Amino acid sequence: MRTEAILLEMVRRGRPLSWGQRLALIVRLSIPSMLAQLSYIVMVYIDASMVGSLGAEASAAIGLMSTSTWLFGGILSAASVGFSVQVAHLIGAGEFRRARDVLRQSFAATSVFGVGAMCIACAISPFLPGWLGGDESISGMASEYFMIFAFSLPFMQLNRLSGSMLQSSGNMRVPSMLNVFMCILDIIFNTIFIFPTREVSFLGMSFTMYGAGMEVAGAALGTALAICVTSILMSSYLCFRSKELSLTQDRTRLRMEGQVLRKAFHIGAPIGLEHTIMCGAQIASTIIVAPLGNIAIAANAFAVTAESLCYMPGQGIGDAVTTLVGQSVGACRRDLTRKFANMSVGLGMVVMTLMGAVMYLAAPVMMGIMTPVQEIKDLGVSVLRIEAFAEPMYAASIVAYCAFVGTGDTLIPSCMNFFSIWVVRLSLAAVLAPVLGLKGVWIAMCIELCFRGSIFLYRLIRGRWLDRIR
Repeated sequence: MRTEAILLEMVRRGRPLSWGQRLALIVRLSIPSMLAQLSYIVMVYIDASMVGSLGAEASAAIGLMSTSTWLFGGILSAASVGFSVQVAHLIGAGEFRRARDVLRQSFAATSVFGVGAMCIACAISPFLPGWLGGDESISGMASEYFMIFAFSLPFMQLNRLSGSMLQSSGNMRVPSMLNVFMCILDIIFNTIFIFPTREVSFLGMSFTMYGAGMEVAGAALGTALAICVTSILMSSYLCFRSKELSLTQDRTRLRMEGQVLRKAFHIGAPIGLEHTIMCGAQIASTIIVAPLGNIAIAANAFAVTAESLCYMPGQGIGDAVTTLVGQSVGACRRDLTRKFANMSVGLGMVVMTLMGAVMYLAAPVMMGIMTPVQEIKDLGVSVLRIEAFAEPMYAASIVAYCAFVGTGDTLIPSCMNFFSIWVVRLSLAAVLAPVLGLKGVWIAMCIELCFRGSIFLYRLIRGRWLDRIR
């Protein structure tokens, strides 16, 4: 039995864990999740660098759509969290059969949700670039990109649900490995679909590489196919191989329960609303950036992609603390819940401070990987160095938020995020952008992230979020 499985069993059985054991458990669960996050970020880097070689307009077309794709992805994740938090609590309480019942219901409910999201995305794809203020020169490419993305949403929903369920059981390794595999598939599919058939030289040998020459649409198709294949593999492992959640362990018939669905809604709806509001704010930010021109749009999109490498450790530690807090709540261990949360937030702040320093120094290299256009590169480097100073407090907000989610406490943290990004960030961005251009938008972001981290730390230390534990 793996060390993390033994330690999680100690959590469920009410046994004490030393400081070192708690740290080991956080790190062991965080590292696979970080690798999964890293693989996704590498996939985004690959898309950006491959499309970046096609020029500023192609880059701007994808950059224009990026906030909208995040919006749909975030809503799908919220639907998954509504069920996976319940499963984490049940596993923490040792009620494995009941956890599998909730899993069955989650597959049925989220499948309907994923198809509905696809229909909405398809319907708005012809109009979305215009709504976002995109130039006519990129609107056609952007619309086509988003339409292809829309068809992958049911599979993305399946992938998010299966991954979050495995993580809720303490299995971080399989989602991590499969997401790395998805990254490899994305490279292969992008190589085939983005570029035309061409002669390639490798180790002194020349051969003809087939290519569909679809450019921006090829990037969307490659990523969509990678998501589809990975989602099938992820869900298959969950249903047939997971020790805790494999549905072959009992032959219970699917029965939808109002209590489970209501609880999923109460947990997931605030997260979904928060993602909608926050991505709506990102879209509003895109509208603020759009009048600054295609160079600014592309630099903004690439800088956001580059920065994601910096907050990847925070997201990984956040995934781990959601699992640990969720199982501690299920085991009714209030003190252990607080210790896991505090230690995870501290660890996240230390790691992301180091990553911020790396980003400041390596910004030219990070931007240079994604674009050969010097104007885009220079602007991207300047805004990344502004953002580097916000990373410690950004870590506090990410990890503390995930700890609150693990208890099922989602409404107040979602409202905190809403206030921070809409009132603080967008107000400042609207004032600073006309004066300072894209740098003004990123100064506003830096100030807002520091504010957001402060209010999340205050709520974490105050401890009212622990009142749900009986």
